[in-house]
Amino acid sequence: MIPGNQTTVTHFILLGLTDVAEVQLTLFFVVSLFYLTTLIGNISIFIIIKWDRSLHIPMYFFLWNLSILDILYSSVAVPKMITDFLVLEKKISFGGCISQIHFFHFFGSTEVVLLTAMSYDRYVAISKPLRYTIVMNRKVCLGLAMFSWMTGFFHSLLHTLMTAKLPFCGPNLVNHFFCDIKPLLKLACTDTFVNLKLLNIVTGTLATSCLMFTFLSYAFISRFILKIRNSGGRKNALSTCTAHLTVVFIHFGTAIFCYLRPTKLDSLDQDKAAAVLFSVITPALNPLIYTLRNKDMKRAIKRFIKRFSL
Repeated sequence: MIPGNQTTVTHFILLGLTDVAEVQLTLFFVVSLFYLTTLIGNISIFIIIKWDRSLHIPMYFFLWNLSILDILYSSVAVPKMITDFLVLEKKISFGGCISQIHFFHFFGSTEVVLLTAMSYDRYVAISKPLRYTIVMNRKVCLGLAMFSWMTGFFHSLLHTLMTAKLPFCGPNLVNHFFCDIKPLLKLACTDTFVNLKLLNIVTGTLATSCLMFTFLSYAFISRFILKIRNSGGRKNALSTCTAHLTVVFIHFGTAIFCYLRPTKLDSLDQDKAAAVLFSVITPALNPLIYTLRNKDMKRAIKRFIKRFSL
C-alpha cells in the first residue's frame, strides 16, 4: 500500500438508491419533479426579494442567501443522481468524487450556520422591533452572511483534505447515490479512525453549537412573545418563527442523524434515506414553507404576478 495521497483508484462506481429498473424509472420522474420545484421555488424567491423593495430588510436578506444555498446544495448531487437513474454504470471520477464531498459539505454547513444567524435576526426583530433596522444594519447582516459562508468553506475544506489524502486501492463501489465521507472511508486502504473522529467531533461541535444557539434564541423569543398583548401581533410573530423552526428541525435533525451516529455496516442505507430528505426534499419544501406562512412574501408574489402579467 502506497502511503500519502497516491491512489490506484481513478474512479468510483455509485451503487445509487436501487438497482431495480422499474423503481429507478419512477425515481427518475419523482426526483426530477422535486429538483425542478427546488429550482423554480428558490429562483422565484431570489428574484422577488431582489425586485420588491419592501423586502429589502434583514430577514429577507438571509432568506435570499438561503434560496441561493438551496439551489447550490441540491445541485451538487441531484442532477447526477437523476442522470444515473438512466444508465447502468454510475461512474464518477476520483476528482469529481472529492469535489462532491467538498461542495456538499460546504453548502450544507453554510446553511446550518445561516439558519442560526436567522434565529438571531428573529430574536432582534421581536425583542427590539423599534431598533431592528439599527441593530441589524447592513454591516451586521453582511458580516453574519460572510461568517456563515466562510465557516462552511473551511469546515468542508478540512474534511475534503483529510479524505483526499487517503489511499484508495480498491474496491471502488460507493454505497450511496453521491460521494459522501462515511461511505468513502469504508473503501480506504488504511485505518480511518482519525477521519471518523474528526467527522464526529468537528461536525458534531458545529451542529450542536448552532442548534443550542438557535434554541437559546427561541427561549428568549418565547419570553417576548408571551408579553405581546395584541393577539394579531403574537400570531404574526409566531408565523415567522414557525417557518424558520420547521426548516431548522428538518435540516439539523437529518444532519445529526447522518453524521453523529456510530458508523455500522447497516447504517449507510439509513444515511441514504436521510440524504434524500435533506438534498432532494428539503430544498424543494423551503420556498413553500417560507411563502405559505409569510404574508409579506405572498403580497410581494401577487404584486410581481400583477406587474408582469399586464
